[in-house]
Amino acid sequence: MTGSALTGGKDGRPAPGTPRRRAAALLHRRPRLRLSLLLSAPLAWLVVVYLGALAAIFLTAFWTTDVFTGEVVRQFTLANFQTLLDEPVYRTVALRSLGVAAAVTLIDTAIGFPMALYMAKVARPRNRPYLVIAILAPLWAAYLVKAYAWRVMLSQGGLVDQVLGPFGLSSPGYGLTATVLVLAYLWLPYMILPLYAGLERLPDSLLDASGDLGARPLRTLRSVVLPLVFPSLVAGSIFTFSLSLGDYITVKIVGGRSQLLGNVVYDNIGAANNLPFAAAVATIPVVVMLGYLAAARRTGALREL
Repeated sequence: MTGSALTGGKDGRPAPGTPRRRAAALLHRRPRLRLSLLLSAPLAWLVVVYLGALAAIFLTAFWTTDVFTGEVVRQFTLANFQTLLDEPVYRTVALRSLGVAAAVTLIDTAIGFPMALYMAKVARPRNRPYLVIAILAPLWAAYLVKAYAWRVMLSQGGLVDQVLGPFGLSSPGYGLTATVLVLAYLWLPYMILPLYAGLERLPDSLLDASGDLGARPLRTLRSVVLPLVFPSLVAGSIFTFSLSLGDYITVKIVGGRSQLLGNVVYDNIGAANNLPFAAAVATIPVVVMLGYLAAARRTGALREL
């Protein structure tokens, strides 16, 4: 028997009747099987690593910690969730976190939409790639570098004080206002890029037709542009809202005494050594974002991600 009969034909392809040839023919006839095999590895990673981690969080949330030994007691209980409902401080922290996430999203929308509109419809086409690079440039700097830079600028006598001083104003210092300001700066590119992508796909002929029919620019913006790019806006809000809801580093750096959900989780994992209660607190942003994503799905925003 010749070597070509064992390994394949002269052109390098598997010889007829060999296991490789039969497997190739099977995959060719069944595209769904081929797709399943291609996606098996990433799906396994998603199920085991990501969804497995979420399942572990939810499971741990129903356990408790022995106050004397610090050991986790693996017995089912609703005590952690009962504490979250009964203690006013945790309700306040949850509402404050939602308010900060909503404020950051609104600020980024107010700033990001005009910038994206200019990039997509006003700037010259040859300049648009450079504007996109300018928007992406802050993302290349380390998170901590940017956060501590803002801490320096917001400090007493810092850059913000020097800029606002001639107008009789001063820096907000460290606190909730500083937290919202820094988070809005950090996540602004995540709002601009989906909006830019949606506006760039918007045909210019629709804007011209609106103007030909007598609509003023504001009417065109309200009746033509906003409805068509609304899914892109919601897609950007998913990033800004979720990233702000779970952040704890910025609050530690510029938040002063303010507490958000991320800080409560961090403190209970570290100083308090109460992993089950930290897991229970961590379920709040997860549940909120699941509801947010379910609502966003109806707008078609998930296709814009």
